[in-house]
Amino acid sequence: MDKKLTLTPLQNVPLIRQSDNLADILLSSLAETNIELQNDDILVLAQKIVSKAEGRMRNLAEVSPSARAIELGAQTQKDARVVELMLEESNEILRTRVGAIIVEHRLGFVCANAGIDHSNVAGHGNEKEEHVLLLPENPDESARRLREEIRLRTGINIGVMIIDSHGRAWRNGTVGICIGLSGIPAVMDERGWKDLFGYTLQVTVVGIADELAAAASLMMGQAAEGTPAVHVRGFPYPLGEGSLRELIRPKEQDMFR
Repeated sequence: MDKKLTLTPLQNVPLIRQSDNLADILLSSLAETNIELQNDDILVLAQKIVSKAEGRMRNLAEVSPSARAIELGAQTQKDARVVELMLEESNEILRTRVGAIIVEHRLGFVCANAGIDHSNVAGHGNEKEEHVLLLPENPDESARRLREEIRLRTGINIGVMIIDSHGRAWRNGTVGICIGLSGIPAVMDERGWKDLFGYTLQVTVVGIADELAAAASLMMGQAAEGTPAVHVRGFPYPLGEGSLRELIRPKEQDMFR
């Protein structure tokens, strides 16, 4: 059977503000993109629009840095107010250098600068104010709520995934990765499957959510493209429940710490 995976950026997604209803916006955008949802479709969302809708924007003028944040800010040449937010969003500081702080985020994964973002972030009042955006409080739950609302309104069972751009310990360049999902398996355990020559796979566990996140990220772009949502059809694995924790390598197995 022929396999065809189609990724389509949704059109006319507006700039998101706190308390916007993402289900309303996405269903309207799907209509404008001439896409009628089908069972087993997937919507992939950029973290920014979820964080903005959930009010995760912080005005730096309202942040008072601690002594630890001031010290780390001086060491890394970063704004101590942003460093304070990194400390609040992290379980542990793992590495530092000028321009970067590597943390274990409170959600469990390792990332730079606690996922705090300056790009494509603006307040809705005084233009002189400086804002940053934090990751969603619980991306799995955010994905679940949105998926359920769309199911109730359309009768269609889809998957929802929230992605962000992260670096990797052993490669240059950022890629899209999954930070929250609902209705999609995070990994596919292929141990015990046979290859073309009858060999039984012994160690193959595929991060299928991250693979799809990277593909969707290509469609979204990283700068001024304005396409923070992608419709996916033809995902080559059956949909099912997954969670972010499946993608996080346990500390005792992490050879880069």
